[in-house]
Amino acid sequence: MTGKVYLIGAGPGDPGLITVKGLECIGIADVIIYDYLASPSLLKQASKKAQIIYVGKKGGDHTLSQDRINKLLVEKAKSGATVARLKGGDPFIFGRGGEEAQVLIDNNIEFEIVPGVTSAIAAPAYAGIPLTHRKFTSTLAFITGHEDPEKTQSGIDWASISKGIGTLVFLMGVKNLPHITRQLIHHGKSPKTPVAVVRWGTTSRQVTVTGTLETIVSIINKAGLKAPAIIVVGDVVKLRQKMKWFENRPLFGKKVVITRAREQASDLVKLLSDLGAECLECPTINVQPPDDFKPLDSAIENLHAYDWLIFTSVNGVKFFFERLFAKGMDVRVLHNIQTVTIGPATARKLLDFGLNSDIIPESYRAESVAQAFEKEDINGKKILLPRAREARPVLPVELKKMGADVDEITAYCTEKVRDNADLILKQLEEKKIDLITFTSSSTVKNFKELLPSENFKTLLQGVTIASIGPITSETARKLGFEVHITAEFFTIPGLCKAIVQYFNKK
Repeated sequence: MTGKVYLIGAGPGDPGLITVKGLECIGIADVIIYDYLASPSLLKQASKKAQIIYVGKKGGDHTLSQDRINKLLVEKAKSGATVARLKGGDPFIFGRGGEEAQVLIDNNIEFEIVPGVTSAIAAPAYAGIPLTHRKFTSTLAFITGHEDPEKTQSGIDWASISKGIGTLVFLMGVKNLPHITRQLIHHGKSPKTPVAVVRWGTTSRQVTVTGTLETIVSIINKAGLKAPAIIVVGDVVKLRQKMKWFENRPLFGKKVVITRAREQASDLVKLLSDLGAECLECPTINVQPPDDFKPLDSAIENLHAYDWLIFTSVNGVKFFFERLFAKGMDVRVLHNIQTVTIGPATARKLLDFGLNSDIIPESYRAESVAQAFEKEDINGKKILLPRAREARPVLPVELKKMGADVDEITAYCTEKVRDNADLILKQLEEKKIDLITFTSSSTVKNFKELLPSENFKTLLQGVTIASIGPITSETARKLGFEVHITAEFFTIPGLCKAIVQYFNKK
């Protein structure tokens, strides 16, 4: 049977601007064919079985020609596959979506159009430029800045748009900016008309420059701005001075390395991205189940014998309950056990399973758990401590000193990984990294192993190091890192707050 093709507008660059339906189509697709301007992070929503094909289509540099893309769509659909065709912006606004739809019609292939947020609207909005405003203009035109080179005559009515339209938005027009400005001035547009050029709109790489029709070309040349960019011509550009918001965020333009395990990195990536940073994920550890479940299974089978259950991490909670449920039990078996969690994130994870923490230490480190127990009589009490195989020994040692009988059980393990290591090294060599974050001692140790010892100091010169707490900072310093930021509150929000405060002071 012939498959189906979804022509999807992937939005202008910010992955958060894709539609709900667009994400659904990516998730069900057997094949995903995506363009240069479609955010690669959207591919995380794809099925693990999906075939992912990059077709380029960058200005002047096409991985596949449009004809070959058309043939590829037909070929994959005729093989019975569900195809998600991801196109930057909206497929029907200078996206050649109409051409691709026509090819599908000619080959009797079922298709749907999933509209997207066009960069023509989004990039100016992120630059603080409303395209229409009652005090400035109520007319708007979208114009290609890159017409079909095979056309013998321009399809743009320069006289009409120069005199009759208040706001003009040119897409794909940076190379032709001198021609555009000349045509507009020649056909009656004032040389003093404000102009803005927005490059990489809606992304952390966004750059906006402004001028007038008579000055913008020299300004662009001096700034070295190239495609992809949107050109906005009109008096509404004046509003940017007061309305710009995206580029005012505290970490805008900062490139940050996230060393946390990939499955746990999303909250840190989200917070830093919302603050304006460009996040590069370089997970140095991968969280895995223990090599042998027998010790944990035995502890779960004998839960009635324990007085206290201590969780020192979100992962500890996750793996403990996964195993509890796998053995056919539920939270009722914990009705006589008191619980302790380190940190609010761990407490929230425990609450997901319907259990409140009886003790949450004031400080989120193992030593604080021991201090919290100073108010409790735990002499002779039996304590279960399911945690990482690589965890520090301080907690069970201190609890045993207080007379407790502690069973320290491996609930999960961490393994070293090198995901994106080569990319990070290249970025460090090119001095493109502003900040590296560490959320545990293991992330520090494993990241250090990724760096060649002979130029360790050179690679990190000018790079800010941020740590989630004093234990992690101590580990980093012992390994030769200069720690600039240590969070006062040992949580992900606390780390982000400390980073913002540091850069604000700078």
